[in-house]
Amino acid sequence: MAKNAKWSDDYWLLLMQIYLQKPVGVKPMFHRKMVALSLELHLPPSFLFNKMCQIANLETPRIEHLWETYGRNPRKLSRAIRLWRQMRGYADAFYEGVEVKETFERDFKPVAEGTKITPVMLILILDLYFRLTPATMVIETPEVQELGKLIKLMPLKVVEVMEVFQHCDPYLNRRDTVNSLLLKPCREIWRRFGNAETEQLASYAEQLKDYFRG
Repeated sequence: MAKNAKWSDDYWLLLMQIYLQKPVGVKPMFHRKMVALSLELHLPPSFLFNKMCQIANLETPRIEHLWETYGRNPRKLSRAIRLWRQMRGYADAFYEGVEVKETFERDFKPVAEGTKITPVMLILILDLYFRLTPATMVIETPEVQELGKLIKLMPLKVVEVMEVFQHCDPYLNRRDTVNSLLLKPCREIWRRFGNAETEQLASYAEQLKDYFRG
């Protein structure tokens, strides 16, 4: 049972607060605060992004009213959100122990205990994997260093992940074995994106980078 499976009008306040943060306007789908709100509400980033676009366009009378009330009064908005969170705390206590079915949330959580690597990181590394050759999957390669800096992983760790992806790549047909906790999650990411069009993966990866730039 998903605790927050449906949209609530109260969520407009939370989105509006992010919208009003400088620079004012629609934030990228994978902006760090957009993702944080998605994880809190258990609503996909794409869903919240579409809702934020509705705020920008003042698409409904409800949004127009909220804008008139809070658009030029961020303190009043903050107070309303603070009150909502207090009330939500009581509701969370009521739902304590209720299972939350996670879907997209797993992409932003570590793939295994003892590592900070997430599926989102693996997706970005896979995107780079398809841009390089095995000979250039080394720590000296500038693209490896640049990606490591972005996602806060040592270049050596990025290379290690690429080596695991090599064991998932049917074109390389590597017959040696690899003993890594990352093998299973890398295989899962490969199944999701390895056979897709590289342009689609590249576009998605570029959007995901906003999460690490935030």
